[in-house]
Amino acid sequence: MQQDNAMSPGSIQPHSISVVIPVYNGASTLDALMVEIAPLVLGAATPDGYRFEIAEVVLIFDHGPDESAVTIRRLAAQHDFVRPIWLSRNFGQHSATLAGMASSGSEWIATLDEDGQHNPSDIGRLLDSALLNAADLVYAKPTNKPPHGILRNAASRLSKRMVALLASDNQTVDYQSFRLMVGEIGRSVAAYAGHGVYLDVALGWIAAKVSTADVALRGDTDRPSGYSTRKLLSHFWRLVLTSGTKPLRMVSLFGALIALAGFSLGAYFVIERLAGGDLPLGYTSTISLVLFLSGAILIALGVIAEYVGIAVNMAMGKPLYLIVSDPAHGPMGRRRTGG
Repeated sequence: MQQDNAMSPGSIQPHSISVVIPVYNGASTLDALMVEIAPLVLGAATPDGYRFEIAEVVLIFDHGPDESAVTIRRLAAQHDFVRPIWLSRNFGQHSATLAGMASSGSEWIATLDEDGQHNPSDIGRLLDSALLNAADLVYAKPTNKPPHGILRNAASRLSKRMVALLASDNQTVDYQSFRLMVGEIGRSVAAYAGHGVYLDVALGWIAAKVSTADVALRGDTDRPSGYSTRKLLSHFWRLVLTSGTKPLRMVSLFGALIALAGFSLGAYFVIERLAGGDLPLGYTSTISLVLFLSGAILIALGVIAEYVGIAVNMAMGKPLYLIVSDPAHGPMGRRRTGG
């Protein structure tokens, strides 16, 4: 059977890719990144010989602390392929990425970080994996350790293993911000994803097949991470809550085990009493049991409250992001700067 032209190496029609980059603290790294991407706009070949071209680079300004807005405007003026997207305030990396995905227009969407640890030329490796495995979602699989501290890397591995255990689907992979997906899937997810939904979990809901591609992360950037410990914990908790209903099931199972333990302890005391044995003093055991059960109840209520909170935010219509025009061209850009 003859292979389709769009799926064969050396095909006439190259694969069109939109590169989506959320920008929070990228004033010092975006210039070098655009220099690397510019040749790919003219067209390139993957290691397996498939032709592709970067049709656009969508830069989403997420109101960071540096001069990223100035850099984005300058890059948009220098390069026709750069499309700036302006958010009304800081919404976070995942929301900014979704805003960029919704604004893209190519048949493929690639997402990169702003700090330069992802090599744009490796997009070809992700495309090869997608075409070889007929996968509509591909994650980069680092062949080296991420350029972070030992504790953060260990915490990241632990959190991803926990999510793999909790996830409701059987396609769980090592989530990375360097990914390639079919454009229709990415734009669909950006359209329906609600507030508090973890991006990769939402992608897993509709992706028919997920694969990975080996890439090497670049560690030549000395820029500190934009994630504080508090943000990382919040990031992980959101991942757990949107990974499915298994946490609720585990809480229910834990409650059933506690109830069984309480029943067994009560039966033991009854048997001891009937056998004429001396029962132990009950104050310590009673207080310990009350505290333990109270803690279990509070944990269960806390998990349920988090789920209810997500449902309430979605029901109230709290936006995941809001795209506005460039603030420099609006009324806020006409403020007086001098006396």
